[in-house]
Amino acid sequence: MLNLAMLTALGRPEELGIYVRGALASGVTVEEIREVLLHATVYCGTPAGRQAFLAAHTALKSAGALGNNDEPNGGSHPSA
Repeated sequence: MLNLAMLTALGRPEELGIYVRGALASGVTVEEIREVLLHATVYCGTPAGRQAFLAAHTALKSAGALGNNDEPNGGSHPSA
């Protein structure tokens, strides 16, 4: 998870997807990935955070970790 924050801070969204998939394989949840990126955004700035979220979203979609509504698979949406 620290790698995700550090890559966000360094402005390396092209490498972030590899580590997002690695985090998933290590048992990190989609929600935990979101929290790491949110905290990194606060400290690193909106542009870096936005790039990180976009890269993570692409990686999560390709890994099948997001459902139809971009929610984690198996999770329920509060409005459901």
